[in-house]
Amino acid sequence: MSDTAALPATSREWHLLSRPAGWPKDEDFSLVEAEIRQPGAGEVLVRNKYLSVDPYMRGRMSDAKSYVAPYELGKVMQGGAVGEVVASAADGIAVGDHVLHFGGWREYATIDAKQAVKVDPDAAPLSTYLGVLGMTGLTAYAGLLRVGAFKEGDAVFVSGAAGAVGSQVGQIAKLKGASRVIGSAGSDEKVKLLVEEYGFDAAFNYKNGPVWEQLKEAAPDGIDVYFDNVGGEHLEAAIGALNLRGRAVICGMISQYNATEPTPGPRNMVKILQNRLRVEGVLVGDHYDFQPQFVQEVGPWVASGELKYRETVVEGIENTLEAFLGVLRGDNTGKMIVKL
Repeated sequence: MSDTAALPATSREWHLLSRPAGWPKDEDFSLVEAEIRQPGAGEVLVRNKYLSVDPYMRGRMSDAKSYVAPYELGKVMQGGAVGEVVASAADGIAVGDHVLHFGGWREYATIDAKQAVKVDPDAAPLSTYLGVLGMTGLTAYAGLLRVGAFKEGDAVFVSGAAGAVGSQVGQIAKLKGASRVIGSAGSDEKVKLLVEEYGFDAAFNYKNGPVWEQLKEAAPDGIDVYFDNVGGEHLEAAIGALNLRGRAVICGMISQYNATEPTPGPRNMVKILQNRLRVEGVLVGDHYDFQPQFVQEVGPWVASGELKYRETVVEGIENTLEAFLGVLRGDNTGKMIVKL
């Protein structure tokens, strides 16, 4: 147990006040002061150092049935976080340890120690456990290799390729022998990053013309795997470009998260039949058994610099909402992180 007298009595945390209709608005949220609860048996108190904001959180703001429970109105929201243990009533986790957990969107979190994973700040920067070596990294790794059944020689197309997941998918594909990796992004600056720093063979700005047209030019021989972070026009274009027995991995559809009306589906679904395509969704929670293999293979790539990553860091708990909205707008390059 720590010297709790040195700790503040209250902590700031974000609450969801109302369920957003369309684009989330400031009045849907509130930053409130809450009493810090000392840990009971089997619990730890964590001072968060970095918070994660991710596109899937938009779905949790709705009460529609989904793969994860919605946020409760008037209650603190949750999200990935990494921080330092400042008080412990649990075996195996001591004061001074650093842990990864899901008590984000707040400065201090009292959590069940079973829901915390110890991380080593000397092995890698703490923020990477929320991104390249964390949930987004495992999503990319399992999505490409297990769900997408990637094999050496495949041509791969990634949408949202400058984001936390997409940038890792493209680089892993290259490291594992892809014949060609193509990415799409929302700015010329991001396109340049994909080719010059991440090693993509080709990339295009989807705002510069029809996606199908730009994809056809970038992949004249078609693609074998499509990793989808965007949905909509991108998915339709990819279905048209997939070769015989191609695979589409559906990770996200950020283009329609704030839609207030049903969005049209791809108009070329017959291609799935004609080319015997496989379309499958990926949720990282289904693949935690892949974590040891992921860390074993990707960790050295990160350490050696073979696999590069970017982070967009926003400072201050008060700016967490703006950082989240920035993810929905595509403001981030790589993983969006809030530093406390």
